[in-house]
Amino acid sequence: MDQIERITHMENILNEAKEALSALEKALDRYDAVREGLAELEAYYSGRLWMQDFEDDRAGKIPRDLRRGVLSEDAVYNLLTDQFYLLERIQELGED
Repeated sequence: MDQIERITHMENILNEAKEALSALEKALDRYDAVREGLAELEAYYSGRLWMQDFEDDRAGKIPRDLRRGVLSEDAVYNLLTDQFYLLERIQELGED
């Protein structure tokens, strides 16, 4: 690789990394802002109120036009699982 190619290549790395780090910082800020809510959601999902709401939905007691994805059997579980694996991945990246 000649000098011009090397400088161009390194410039591309700089710019791509700068963009990625900026996006990561924004994503971490956004995640930090919802962490407390995630803890509240997890407590709700693992408690008796979620089960009561779920059963009431199945019995038709919840209005059909109400957004209630939180009452699906997989949505909250999948979100919490995704969070676990992403935090694990971040930790592994920090160990490199």
